[in-house]
Amino acid sequence: MLAGFDHVAVLTADLERFVAFYRDVFGAEEEGRLSDDGLEMAVLRIGPSSEINVFQIDGNDEAAKQTPIFGRGRLDHFAFRAVSIEQFETLRDELMRRNCSDGFVTDFGQVLSVFFRDPEGLELELCVANPDAVAGKVNPPGTPSERYHDSG
Repeated sequence: MLAGFDHVAVLTADLERFVAFYRDVFGAEEEGRLSDDGLEMAVLRIGPSSEINVFQIDGNDEAAKQTPIFGRGRLDHFAFRAVSIEQFETLRDELMRRNCSDGFVTDFGQVLSVFFRDPEGLELELCVANPDAVAGKVNPPGTPSERYHDSG
């Protein structure tokens, strides 16, 4: 009945920096912008059917608040899904190049994951279907992916 998520709404302290990061790293396309009495909003397309609706609001300091994972309230973080393992690797490399991620890849079983922080300090996740998955196997958070684990 559902096709996935339509959008995620995010607050930022610097709309231009936010838009540039998601455009430059993930190829997000700006589809629209609104400016009205202390509120600026940009709509970023991230894939065929998903958006980030990003808001900069004068006097609102919520974007400066960041707490550790699972201490952020009901919505803790969100994750992007790479279209292929090759795209995952390209994006992971770019996130490490920008010092947004240490590059650690978690093997959750069916999914590989790397966490990163965007320029706002928002912690997010990049996921991809695990090409080495074993049907029915699920691993706990922090399980290193053998594909990316440096054993030496």
